[in-house]
Amino acid sequence: MKFIKRWHLDMKNYIFFILIALELLMSFTFLGYIHIAPLSITFAYLPVLVAAYFLDIPQATFIAFLFGLSSMYKASTYYVLPADQVFSPFFSGFPVQSLLLSVGMRTLFGFLMGFFFRLAKKSHRSHLWIIVLGFVASKLHAFLVYLALGLFFPDLGYNYGTTFHVSISDIVLCLLCALVMESCWQIAHNHTVQNFCSYVERSSARLHSERPVFLAWSGFIVFTLVTAVAASYYFANRISYMLGAHGITISDNIHHDLLHIQTQFLIASFSLNFIMALSLMIIYKYLSYREYLGELDGLTGVMGRKMFLQYCDTLQHKYAHSHQKGCFILVDVDYFKSINDTFGHPMGDTVLKGISEKLRHTFSAYGVVSRFGGDEFAIILEQDISPSDLQNMLDSFLSSISTILSGKQKISCSIGACYFTYPQDMDDIYAETDKLLYQAKQQGRACYVINTPQ
Repeated sequence: MKFIKRWHLDMKNYIFFILIALELLMSFTFLGYIHIAPLSITFAYLPVLVAAYFLDIPQATFIAFLFGLSSMYKASTYYVLPADQVFSPFFSGFPVQSLLLSVGMRTLFGFLMGFFFRLAKKSHRSHLWIIVLGFVASKLHAFLVYLALGLFFPDLGYNYGTTFHVSISDIVLCLLCALVMESCWQIAHNHTVQNFCSYVERSSARLHSERPVFLAWSGFIVFTLVTAVAASYYFANRISYMLGAHGITISDNIHHDLLHIQTQFLIASFSLNFIMALSLMIIYKYLSYREYLGELDGLTGVMGRKMFLQYCDTLQHKYAHSHQKGCFILVDVDYFKSINDTFGHPMGDTVLKGISEKLRHTFSAYGVVSRFGGDEFAIILEQDISPSDLQNMLDSFLSSISTILSGKQKISCSIGACYFTYPQDMDDIYAETDKLLYQAKQQGRACYVINTPQ
């Protein structure tokens, strides 16, 4: 399970996987095609353009590769026109040429769009170039396809010159692609969208909450895939049986085409469910991080008492059978009431924010910092640390906070640090650490007391 503990997706990964599923969904349904006489428009490669804009060359190339595979698969049937079967290496009689036509040219298209968009985003007039690239993308795709048709299948009468025959469909498609890229630009520069993506990114970085979500999401995907495969196979066979029951003879070719169509339905339905699952996970992470922010201490930005104690309980369960050592630390600001009375509460807030920042800088690599209440902070160290190293870190911390008020008053803290072995009741750990903190105050404050680890 170490992989699950480390594994998480950032926002670009989510976009990439959604675009993969969207490409398959558009390729195998009418979502990627419009035929309203006299218009006949193919725009199933729009996810390639979106990937080229939001992601980079490798992602755009891969999605274009899937677009080519989908085209090749759809051409591998007995019911399509002979002119369309040239895209299939199984039906054209020229497998290498068909692969280059259906998959190679589409993959090259994705690479070129990724490359051009990378250059456009670096230019001074990036917005304008993004729109221009969207406008000419459909013609570039058509040029590559017609060029391959002219080279490999000249008998069909197509060549690269066919690209320059402009129709109403071509104009509509160019405008549609330009509109999509303008929408991408507006989305990418929208402040609300940027905040949303930032929340999802930060939620993904909180690895301790990933495992149950990952397992639930994976289970949903596996269940959906198995169900879709079973349903597709069942309906393909039932259709064959039903036609046979009505006296219609089903040849091997017809059975092949029935199964072929059901497979397309399977891929499309699974892609739709995959998009829904990813969308739900993104929304969950966004809401999860909003809830997380709501439980943070508003002044210092560290965990509040409730969240911190919940995190401590999580660690107790996590290491219940490991007998690993931990350390609980309480930090109390010395004479904090005097600071508020002398310099005012805004200056007291400055002291608390400064101390929390120094605590995070000192201990963030080893554990979690919280504001336990008022002028008291608590830290639990998940990573094992020796008493000598802990002493050095506490000395460094006490030295760093002394000048928070820039010479107006020296700031100090009393500290109690309690070593313990997992699992142990948190109330007992807190009570023991509080005793050590009290001893530090009795010794004159501005110091720390550490118990001897068992």
